[in-house]
Amino acid sequence: MDKMNHSSAEAEPETIEPLRYLSKGEASAIETELVRDYRFGQQQLIEIWGHACALAISKAYPLNSLVKKQPTVLVICGPEQNGSIGLVCARHLRMFEYEPTIYHPKRSPHSLHQDFTVQCEKMDIPFLSYLPTEVQLINDAYNLVIDAMLGPEDDVVDIKEPYAGILVTLKQVKIPIASVDVPSGWDVEEAGQDGISPEVLISLTAPKKCAMSFSGKHFLAGRFLPYDIQKKYDLNLPDYPGTDSLIEL
Repeated sequence: MDKMNHSSAEAEPETIEPLRYLSKGEASAIETELVRDYRFGQQQLIEIWGHACALAISKAYPLNSLVKKQPTVLVICGPEQNGSIGLVCARHLRMFEYEPTIYHPKRSPHSLHQDFTVQCEKMDIPFLSYLPTEVQLINDAYNLVIDAMLGPEDDVVDIKEPYAGILVTLKQVKIPIASVDVPSGWDVEEAGQDGISPEVLISLTAPKKCAMSFSGKHFLAGRFLPYDIQKKYDLNLPDYPGTDSLIEL
């Protein structure tokens, strides 16, 4: 009898499994399955993620909390998928009555990326032709920066221009930075040694391994994930509140 009680008491902590942090390979595999087996379109996924990022920004930095008179936000977009997510995020922020400005130094030839760019242009969202190297100009003009530059697929060992230069600037800004999925300059699987220091991280689908060492405000947007995928990868996602599509971890 004692033995039985002992074993059930031992087994109890296992009922709440820890949240799973993904490797680069796992994150890529899940995305491939979503597109190939579950018939999620790439555009659909980017729209879901971009919308969730805008919601996270509105929770972390509500309009009435912004210190500047105008609710200005600078969104820095890279050439790959994270950049597309940044464009969608900017469009939704515009709908939420923020005033986003986009800096998008190298536009992707991908038709989807171009579509998202046109949508932002049609919303009269301004695009910067260059990023001021004088950091004070950025601090003075914007309430925060959204880093949608380098994603999980990018090689952080060999960051090309103009992104290497942008990272140098971002390390010096005094206003808050919110990063999409992986802070730019961080290795997906390791803590950011020499990267930027965002105040907010918005993990998409499930958090990546580098997020284990992130100490700021951390949101997760992965409620759309089919249950079979959650189970297959032992994601142990938290219970999202009410009908929210994101949760603060």
